[in-house]
Amino acid sequence: MYKSTGFISFVLRRFTGVALVLYLFTHMWVIGSVNSGPEAFDARLNLVQTPFFKLAEIALLAAVVYHAFDGIRLIIVHYFDVTEYRKSLFYAIFAISAILVIAGGIPILLFALEG
Repeated sequence: MYKSTGFISFVLRRFTGVALVLYLFTHMWVIGSVNSGPEAFDARLNLVQTPFFKLAEIALLAAVVYHAFDGIRLIIVHYFDVTEYRKSLFYAIFAISAILVIAGGIPILLFALEG
């Protein structure tokens, strides 16, 4: 059971969902500091421009892409009644997600290494 694509999809979808919520709170924390003045905003903005957060941006990209494509896969399976293709669809969205994360992560990484 724990090695099935359905369970892996379930765990990854929950994990990426929690990661996106955590990002949302971090984003609001940084943007909300604008009310405390330009010094506070600049300090928080400098904090999130470290190399760690550049790598975290790639992880964020991976979470967004996987979560979105897995949601589309679930809609297709549910509304078009293609349950016999669930495993194939999972591998397809996983491959598409990986390709898109690599394509989007390389420019982020190059930009981070540049500065």
